[in-house]
Amino acid sequence: MKSVVIERPGELQLAQRADLQPAHGEVRVKVKFASICGSDVHIWHGHNPFAKYPRVIGHEFFGVIDAVGDAVDSHRIGERVAVDPVVSCGHCYPCSVGKPNVCSTLQVIGVHRDGGFSDYAVVPAANAYLLPDNIPDRLASLVEPFTIAANITAYLQPQPQDTALIYGAGPMGLTAIQVLKGVYGVKRVLVVDRLPERLQLAMENGADRTFNNADIPLAAQLEGVQPTLIIDAACHPSIMAEAAALASPAARIGLLGFSGEPSTITQQSLTSKELSLFTSRLNSKRFPQVIGWMEQGLIQPEKLVTHYFPLHDIEQAMTLFEKDPRTCCKVILQMS
Repeated sequence: MKSVVIERPGELQLAQRADLQPAHGEVRVKVKFASICGSDVHIWHGHNPFAKYPRVIGHEFFGVIDAVGDAVDSHRIGERVAVDPVVSCGHCYPCSVGKPNVCSTLQVIGVHRDGGFSDYAVVPAANAYLLPDNIPDRLASLVEPFTIAANITAYLQPQPQDTALIYGAGPMGLTAIQVLKGVYGVKRVLVVDRLPERLQLAMENGADRTFNNADIPLAAQLEGVQPTLIIDAACHPSIMAEAAALASPAARIGLLGFSGEPSTITQQSLTSKELSLFTSRLNSKRFPQVIGWMEQGLIQPEKLVTHYFPLHDIEQAMTLFEKDPRTCCKVILQMS
């Protein structure tokens, strides 16, 4: 089988690997489509501190179950499935309180174990979620990125009367816009970014107003508006302090970033307004929720997709995703 392998940082190969067989409790998925995420690029360049090498990358993927291991019902063969990359133990403290996404022995498919940029992938049967017929194959790999927005909004509990501010109009920010508008009915969603093309995408995905802070600070453009809900989908360490300064009293702030750089913020800036700060990593079993949203038409994943590539053009696809944020949003790979 063909697999995209990062042998070591900086070394990407489309390699022939031995066919996989599912172990006890696993299914084998014949991968049909997979989408590129920034974390795949980070693994390629050696900037993901959790990745183990060599690694078959890819954690956003869809396919059809074509083999099952022991203890898995053979009737599952032929199911169309989206794969949750979060593999957890089920019994540690985080798992026991509903946060398998920070399991004490967390493994992420495509990071800690081999992923879906491959003809086949083996995954725990419980991580392969059946898809309804009205979710097309070409969009099914996008269930996973929407679970990131599902996770943070579950903590933030958006309300229709909120004034929401999203930092960043990349894929994470765009999914957040769609979820806030389509699922929660938030009436006013503001988005800030430094690229006009990305701000145009934000409008197309439902934003009510956009701001370009490349030259003029956001605070000077808000005209006194104090957001009651803020999501940092740009993930720069300076954002947390600015978000706290701009937020309304009693606002909620959600952080998605993984930077190792320090953020400078005072206790006073948080407690004086009694701000609530939430952090979110991956997703905590949000796949059924997002699949339901897609099935009901509450979100439109097709609005994120700008490019399709065959698997053999993987390096071109990854480079485009990394280097051309003005014209490129979600890039989807077609396996065969």
